[in-house]
Amino acid sequence: MVSKDFWVLLAMVIYFVAMLAIGFVYSKRSNSSTRQYFAGGRGVGPWLTALSAEASDMSGWLLMGLPGVAYFTGAADPLWTALGLAIGTYLNWKLVARRLRRYSVVAGDAITIPDFFSKRFHDTKNIVSTIAALIILVFFCVYVGSCFVTVGKLFSTLFGWDYHLTMVIGAAVVFAYTIIGGYLSVVVTDFIQGLLMFFALAVVFVGSIASAGGIDNTVAFLKGIPGFLDGTHMATPVLNDAGEQIVKAGQAMFGTPTDYGVITMISMLAWGLGYFGMPQVLVRFLSIRSSEEIRKSRIIATTWCVISLACGVCIGLVGRAMMPTQFTTQSAAENIFIVVSQALLPSFMCGIVVSGIFAASMSSSSSYMIIGASAVGENIFRGLIHRKATDRQVMMVARITLLVMFLFGIVVAFDQNSSIFQVVSYAWAGLGASFGPLMLTSLYWRRTNKYGAVAGMISGTAMVLIWHNLIKPLGGVFAIYELLPAFIVSLLCIVAVSLLTPAPSDEVLYEFDHYLDDPNDRKVDDDLVAAEIAAGERRAQF
Repeated sequence: MVSKDFWVLLAMVIYFVAMLAIGFVYSKRSNSSTRQYFAGGRGVGPWLTALSAEASDMSGWLLMGLPGVAYFTGAADPLWTALGLAIGTYLNWKLVARRLRRYSVVAGDAITIPDFFSKRFHDTKNIVSTIAALIILVFFCVYVGSCFVTVGKLFSTLFGWDYHLTMVIGAAVVFAYTIIGGYLSVVVTDFIQGLLMFFALAVVFVGSIASAGGIDNTVAFLKGIPGFLDGTHMATPVLNDAGEQIVKAGQAMFGTPTDYGVITMISMLAWGLGYFGMPQVLVRFLSIRSSEEIRKSRIIATTWCVISLACGVCIGLVGRAMMPTQFTTQSAAENIFIVVSQALLPSFMCGIVVSGIFAASMSSSSSYMIIGASAVGENIFRGLIHRKATDRQVMMVARITLLVMFLFGIVVAFDQNSSIFQVVSYAWAGLGASFGPLMLTSLYWRRTNKYGAVAGMISGTAMVLIWHNLIKPLGGVFAIYELLPAFIVSLLCIVAVSLLTPAPSDEVLYEFDHYLDDPNDRKVDDDLVAAEIAAGERRAQF
């Protein structure tokens, strides 16, 4: 008789082969130029743009990290985090997407985020893009590591295989289709993976409710845990000296719930600020076929995000009712989605559903690697080191960067006790604070200059590191998520330094004043710029 593991594995292998096949299908087209390899030739439709953005954004964190937090400490943390992310998703599509798509064409047809910042400020020395590229490289290596942790935990939990071996094999699959197919393969596979993630979350959520005895029985059980369903309190598992939750007479022990105050709520809502600086989402805005299709993408993306986040939180909560003593640490609790899937679904269907976890990790890590590679190849190598480099040379450097990120990600992921939620939150804060304020001021404030841009990126990065490691441990009001204070500091530095240094040139101001004029996303005519400047038109400084 064929074992259950065989059918689970078969479903997953079929999925892996399909993803690799997509990489090969798009390899010829993607490798025709850096524009195709890094941005899909700016020809991506609204459905692909929306779902690929969300799939790459959420990663395995949505199917493992978020349910794990809900399982271990109740609704408060994941609920406020999910609310912040949903609001942030909508505002990012509403405030940034259309403007960035238009401005990126006007500003020298920029195809990467560092490229956009550099061309937005006419930074001929490429200092802005180099700093941006280095920040992306550092935090994306951490992000890639979090995705590889997800892969290792998935196979270790499903089949009992060695964590380290399966983590490396899964990472190698992602590396293979990313390096072969470029941006288009990433977008198309992300679209498929976004659909699979949505399906997986919905199926497991509905099945878990039924298995736990229905909504009424589930809610009644969870209300018996102090503070578990209360959005203003957080459940407190009673831990032993080893940091594991104590179980007595078949019951998981909980102490007096802790208050979930306004400061903590604001801290979790602040996750939404990160979207304004997430390169893996912002690059989707650059690559969409037309800015006029942004509205459709916004509706698709926001709907997907809200439903998926709600299902992720609920799976963790219902999982506690189904398996109240199964997991005794938060790191272990991040496997709840996998274990519930195994318990509820036929083997082959389970394989398809848990492929959603691998799908999430693949979509995110591939996006992180391709963006990191483009930052080094396009912005550091061609922008700073070898300005006359050919597309072939740039793509060679990019592929070497992919290999370095792949190896660094494996090093980060080698500790199997790493919490996916904690690793992701650190990288999210770093990118959000470094680029979020600069993206908003670049699109909305004409007085922003390259000096302010540099100050904003450096101060945002530095404040995340300082707050997380030195100030946050003090507790109390200082325990707030580091993204919020770092975002504010970065914004203040951009404004202060921009005002204290020379105003942008006439050319930069002209581009800012007119980048929304052209509905067809064409580049502003350089002759018109020169003519207007020659005529002596000079806008007010603000």
